[in-house]
Amino acid sequence: MPKVVIANDHGAVELAVTLTEYLKKMGYEVNHLGTTTEDSVDYPDMALAATTEFKKGGYEFGILLCGTGIGVSISANKVDGIRCALVHNTYTAQMAKRHNDANFIAFGGRVVYREEVEDILDAFIDATFEGERHQRRIDKIMALENRN
Repeated sequence: MPKVVIANDHGAVELAVTLTEYLKKMGYEVNHLGTTTEDSVDYPDMALAATTEFKKGGYEFGILLCGTGIGVSISANKVDGIRCALVHNTYTAQMAKRHNDANFIAFGGRVVYREEVEDILDAFIDATFEGERHQRRIDKIMALENRN
């Protein structure tokens, strides 16, 4: 059974429930590390928890959620080896995987999407990394982690 790690702050509790239930229906084992209440939780802590768990291995990908998806995706991208894409629609979700080989995606719990979030998630899951010229670019992105 494929595994996914998901974490959220207080700004995306409902979306976390929606995505967790959807993934389980699709046959995924979901490790939910986020909060289940609207009590304040800091999104960098949620990003660190999920990315640390992901790096232990065995996960297909991760999902991070905060009010906008911005803060949690910025936080995740500070962790070595993580490529988290803030997606907005099916196109950006596909491209996150096809061109950027993203291993995390982020959504905003307070964002109104024009497409169903489940459709956006499906687009990410169904996409395949294209490699070739894109791998060269991924290598350059990952090299930035070691510059300083």
